Amino acid sequence: MRGSGFTLLVMGIMILAVVVLAPSIKNFVEQRAEISELQRSVDEAKTQSQDLDEERTRWSDPAYIRAQARERLYFVMPGEVSYLVLDDIAVAQQAEQPASDSVQETASDWAGSLLASLAVAGLGDPSTDELAPDAVESVPAP
Repeated sequence: MRGSGFTLLVMGIMILAVVVLAPSIKNFVEQRAEISELQRSVDEAKTQSQDLDEERTRWSDPAYIRAQARERLYFVMPGEVSYLVLDDIAVAQQAEQPASDSVQETASDWAGSLLASLAVAGLGDPSTDELAPDAVESVPAP
């Protein structure tokens, strides 16, 4: 009986230790998770800070500023002419097609195409937009 009493005493002490230590262990695990989350947040902030430093360095370069003004605001240097292509979807679709390795000859009747184009242009009815004097844009001389 002494062995089983001792066993019960050890079991009771172990249960008491688990009950006493469980909240501390839970807090420890929660704190480690929070520390890991905060460390990840700090790493992200450092990465973002480095990216912003690199961007600030780029913006201090006059060539980069000039390039951004051209790209974003469509600025041009004095004496240059800027052309803006609208609806360039056909060009994008054409660029996606793979190039062939062999040379192919395209059969075209350029004289017939020219004659057809002249006939359509000469015989077509002009729309009211084309006849309006406001539709004519003046192009400044270079």
